[in-house]
Amino acid sequence: MDNLLAAHKAVPMLVVMEHGYANRPGETPPPEGSTAPTAFEDVVIQDLIPTIDARYHTIADREHRAIAGLSMGANQALQIGLGHLDTFAYIGDFSGGFPARDFKPETSNNGIFLRPDLLNSRLRFLWMGSGTAELSYQYLKPFHKTLEKLGVRHVFYESPGTSHEWLTWRRHLNDFAPRLFRVE
Repeated sequence: MDNLLAAHKAVPMLVVMEHGYANRPGETPPPEGSTAPTAFEDVVIQDLIPTIDARYHTIADREHRAIAGLSMGANQALQIGLGHLDTFAYIGDFSGGFPARDFKPETSNNGIFLRPDLLNSRLRFLWMGSGTAELSYQYLKPFHKTLEKLGVRHVFYESPGTSHEWLTWRRHLNDFAPRLFRVE
């Protein structure tokens, strides 16, 4: 990120990284593919974002806020971002893919993918990437093709020959970050 900023390839931005885990007392994690709010989602929406906006000089609106993650965090970013289009205008999925494994447009994310006009009007940018040698690729590639057929605007980035590894995610960040917060 420092190199992208130094080369003026990305606009200055705050990058906040959260632990990614939160549980309510006695709570078991929701089943995979569930769109029910998670404890971590509540932490991001109710605690993390208000804290960042209070402590740093931010432009506190959806047009200036992105959510992205890698691996499990990518799945969380998709769920949280798509569930809070009033909060995020940019979503990045770095090697997530598992919500795409059993993707059904009618039920996934409360059917938002069947409303491409709404989704396209709310999201400035939906980005997904995978290394071609990692497990998530077998889910994300067909998911990408389905989104194309549905008319959902997005970018699908393939990192040739890489697996679930840092080289993949460095390539993802190098493609994703320069696209954020650009004035069209």
